[in-house]
Amino acid sequence: MLATGFELPLEPRLPRIGSVDAVALEERAGTLAKRSIKREAKLFALDLAVRMMDLTTLEGADTPGKVAALTSKGIRPDPSDATVPSVAAICIYPNLVPTAVERTRGTSVKVASVATAFPSGQAPTNVKVAEVREVVDMGADEVDMVIDRGAFLSGRYAKVYDEIVQVKEAAGDAHVKVILETGELGTYDNVRRASLLAIAGGADFIKTSTGKLPSAATLPVTLVMLEAIRDVYEETGRRVGMKPAGGIRHAKQAVQYLVQLHETLGPEWLTPDLYRLGASSLLNDVLMQIRKEKTGRYQSPDYFTVD
Repeated sequence: MLATGFELPLEPRLPRIGSVDAVALEERAGTLAKRSIKREAKLFALDLAVRMMDLTTLEGADTPGKVAALTSKGIRPDPSDATVPSVAAICIYPNLVPTAVERTRGTSVKVASVATAFPSGQAPTNVKVAEVREVVDMGADEVDMVIDRGAFLSGRYAKVYDEIVQVKEAAGDAHVKVILETGELGTYDNVRRASLLAIAGGADFIKTSTGKLPSAATLPVTLVMLEAIRDVYEETGRRVGMKPAGGIRHAKQAVQYLVQLHETLGPEWLTPDLYRLGASSLLNDVLMQIRKEKTGRYQSPDYFTVD
């Protein structure tokens, strides 16, 4: 029996939790971050970063007009270069889902909505589940939920698990990304434990952060989560997606995350179906780098629309 607080029914669903070797983890994350890719491989990675992007706006002052403009940019990131692909999804607050659904109709761009009392997760379970049903009824293709970190940190793992199960059921065919808010979990061991718990509950993706804390996605934390995904896959054959989010602002960082993904999970995960980059300000820098790789010179940032 696991001595971690998991209820018995969870045990068959989880690989061995184990303990994370922080020194080895950080060393590997640092080594992978130094990998250099050039020319065609770099252009491929930048193109892939755009296709994997969840273009995000989660501000209190968001309006239908802002979401409409963001959606247009997500569909055609660089109007002067038709070879630049669309982003994977637009990620927004629930009340703006209808605007995004209308604007993305007939395109490949998905609509993702945060839910479950984002970003705190501090609401009764029935309220969270009702919100999920509402955003799916409005047309959201994906739901980004937050776990109850208070419950997790006080050892009430069964409550966290049960909420994920209920959210997954309420979401129906919509994909569920479970946000761990790793900056509040304290240790790599907790990040691994929460990752496995979310996967056991039915998460289609696990996601690092809400983007609302100073401590967001980091390469070591993302590596912990990727290794949890790898262990589940090796034990069960089930593929779970990953989404680092928050603090990824530069093309160089995006490439580092993709190198880490390739080296940990392999080329099968190099698809928007299994990997996303949460981004609000990353796209313009990636577009500048794509233009530089194609033309040999940098384009002024003013050339691209403000996110």
